[in-house]
Amino acid sequence: MQTLTLNAARSHLVLVDYQARLMPHIHEGPSVLAMADRLARAARALGVSVVGTEQNPQGLGPNVSQLRQHCASTLPKMHFDACKDGLLAWLPAPGQGQVVLAGCEAHVCLLQTALGLRSAGHAVWLVADASGSRTVRNHALAMERARAAGVVIVSMEMVVFEWLESCQAPQFKQVLGILKD
Repeated sequence: MQTLTLNAARSHLVLVDYQARLMPHIHEGPSVLAMADRLARAARALGVSVVGTEQNPQGLGPNVSQLRQHCASTLPKMHFDACKDGLLAWLPAPGQGQVVLAGCEAHVCLLQTALGLRSAGHAVWLVADASGSRTVRNHALAMERARAAGVVIVSMEMVVFEWLESCQAPQFKQVLGILKD
């Protein structure tokens, strides 16, 4: 059974395809990037491992440097589902960790990666406000479909406060500062 709350020591953050050529076309792209940046910075402050993916980087270019700098590694991929290009090798075995996902486009690469992770047996949390699509409707449909597949839909702050667990956490003030940026 999947645990109901996230734990920083068991979590792995995957940032999917925040590529510079794509982001200007994402609905509310600057807000999506800001949420993803806060999420990644909080993850690093709390010791959560962070990996990125880039869809066809020769064609679409790299992820925005603002997010790429937070990733321990970046996986180039050609499949929309990052699991088909090696993401599973980066993660612990199903049941041994929690996967937090955010990225673009929500209805394509992010959704297919979430479905691939669920098919492989992983517990998955998808950060809705740190994810985007070109249209609001495609984002909404992606969240609906992911939820129906057993993915937990969350906000950036839900994730970060679950990782913190307590206002007495040693990193609380640091992380609170990140959230206020």
